[in-house]
Amino acid sequence: MSTGPAERADEQTPEAGAGGDQPNEQATELAESDDDFALGSLNFDGLSPTDFEEFCFDLMAESGFSNVDWRKGTPLPASPSDRGRDLVARRTLRDLDGHEYAETWFVDCKHYERGVPPDALQGTLAWATAERPAVVLFIASGYLTNGAKDWIEDYQRTNRPPFRIRVWERPQLLRLVEKNLDLAFRHDVGTSTLRRVSEILEAESELMDRLWYGRKPADEEVDKLAWADDIKAGMLAAKRRVEEQYGVEELAKDVESDWAWGYLSGRISALRWVLGDEWHMLDS
Repeated sequence: MSTGPAERADEQTPEAGAGGDQPNEQATELAESDDDFALGSLNFDGLSPTDFEEFCFDLMAESGFSNVDWRKGTPLPASPSDRGRDLVARRTLRDLDGHEYAETWFVDCKHYERGVPPDALQGTLAWATAERPAVVLFIASGYLTNGAKDWIEDYQRTNRPPFRIRVWERPQLLRLVEKNLDLAFRHDVGTSTLRRVSEILEAESELMDRLWYGRKPADEEVDKLAWADDIKAGMLAAKRRVEEQYGVEELAKDVESDWAWGYLSGRISALRWVLGDEWHMLDS
């Protein structure tokens, strides 16, 4: 039996409480944004499955959950000891009369190149049946297959589990990351409107090499310097490496005019400001 759009949307966003007598606050947050800024897309291709679990850990903590526990159980890349859930988190709720209570959420993180199939969900639901959390949440870096979504519907209809099942796919992650842009930077998540931190660092490294090179004396002036011979030799060797990497003609463009030198300095200043330094930080 298929569900309508409203039911499907509800299945993929977390409820505020089981009683249904209070606004679905987190679902509203997922659906709406107070900011004009919007990311175009997310890309998790640069993350390993363990990296994605770590991203989900921080995402849960930044989204109002407490006591977030990463069930990795081993320093190895894989997580064979997670017992059907990658994360366990608590969410505090409040009734209209002011009574507070906490829900336990089991979170299973699915980082797949293709859609997540039904058999990838079964282990988590088996553990949830035994341990009875309030909610089982599947977080997918992409999407669940239609077969997986149909399987969840059949599972709920046939088994009537004592827990709710929620799914966050890429659209839900996109809205949450829009509210926590630091997550994208911190975990090197690719976006269509923000560059990865690794890209920024790579550009900053190149520009810093060029700034360093432009500040060094010409080779014919080195012998006139009152420096130790080993320091002179080390500097010349470093200049040769930079020339080989970027090209002498390209490096010469940085010092051909005051404008070119200022342009290089401005680019470095902007990148370093983004990375947390002050605007005037131009050390090389």
